[in-house]
Amino acid sequence: MNGYYPVVLQLRGQKIVVIGGGGVAERKVIGLLEAGADDVRIVSPEVTERLAGLAEEGKLRIELRGYKESDASGAWLLFAASGNREVNAAVVADGKRCGALVNAADLHDEGDFLAPSVIRRGDLLLSVTTAGASPSLAAAIKKELEAQYGESYIEAVDRLRRLRTLVMNSEIDRVAKQAILKLAALEAAEAAKSDASAADSGEKVEGSDHEWLNSLLRRIGITGGLHNEGNS
Repeated sequence: MNGYYPVVLQLRGQKIVVIGGGGVAERKVIGLLEAGADDVRIVSPEVTERLAGLAEEGKLRIELRGYKESDASGAWLLFAASGNREVNAAVVADGKRCGALVNAADLHDEGDFLAPSVIRRGDLLLSVTTAGASPSLAAAIKKELEAQYGESYIEAVDRLRRLRTLVMNSEIDRVAKQAILKLAALEAAEAAKSDASAADSGEKVEGSDHEWLNSLLRRIGITGGLHNEGNS
């Protein structure tokens, strides 16, 4: 057992410090920005062209210098990605002393968390890691997931979120709500897989959200539906 527990973190408003400015640091930073991080700081004597460009766009801050112990102070997440094992070890030790959660690019066993391979499809987030045992296997599985869960899942998950809001704000009883949301999830997943499977399913996910809800109600045996007051 590797002792890791998977979580999904809310990064907005949190101070995140990345020590390093090379390719590894760039990959970490891109993932952080894609996740909505809005207070990312990089400390490194040199940075990649892409990181420099992101700083010019105001998406992060860069301090072009070597690492200092004080850089770990106040960080919520701290990434040791300098490419130098001695520096990374110092970052890990300082981060733990300051109460930061630390990710170490080349010292997996000494850090507090791993940054898995991630696939984003709107609000759908898929991740995979081998806890450092085989990054190549993680990459291969990620490639399979990217092919299996395409861009169509962006709209599917977005629509399911809207439908959930509509259902939870209705006067439908709890058992019926659960049945509706389960059926909707299955239907949206089938529709996302391919247009053909959606057409063959007998009930296509089409029309307004309100119309979809009424269709779902009929299929679980509730007649009459919900009155549409102009909002879907």
